[in-house]
Amino acid sequence: MDTLLDLLNSRPLVNGEERDALGDPAGGRRWAREHGGEGSLAELALLRDTRDILRDVVRGETSPDALSPLLEGVHQIPEITSDGLQWTVRTPPHARLAVEVILAWAAAEKHTPGRLRPCANDECQLFLLDRSRANRARWCSMAVCGNREKARRHYERTR
Repeated sequence: MDTLLDLLNSRPLVNGEERDALGDPAGGRRWAREHGGEGSLAELALLRDTRDILRDVVRGETSPDALSPLLEGVHQIPEITSDGLQWTVRTPPHARLAVEVILAWAAAEKHTPGRLRPCANDECQLFLLDRSRANRARWCSMAVCGNREKARRHYERTR
């Protein structure tokens, strides 16, 4: 789940400028390796595509069907073990990390529907996974976006 959020949030706005953690080969390679990938150029290209499509899907701007081309060549293989039936995902090596992120998104949608969402701050491009009991979290960070919105509302009230 952490890799899913890290990928979705790998294109933040910093001082009004978009920064892409996967944009340059060295930084992208580092990001991929820190998340269990190999860091190849093919993997980085697929991660960028996955991120951009998932961002649109989570925002509700694109149907989840848009993820289908990213899953071509991926197979689930059943294995009987001493613990029972297990499913192993087989994928081309450069696609493994992207497929794991898509599977994490699918699990989040199944087990915690509606809790993966964009930050409510219109000037923020980050996403959050609401783990609160009430399912009312709105900000990627209460210290940053939440505080800005509270300060903005306070300023408007006292003006």
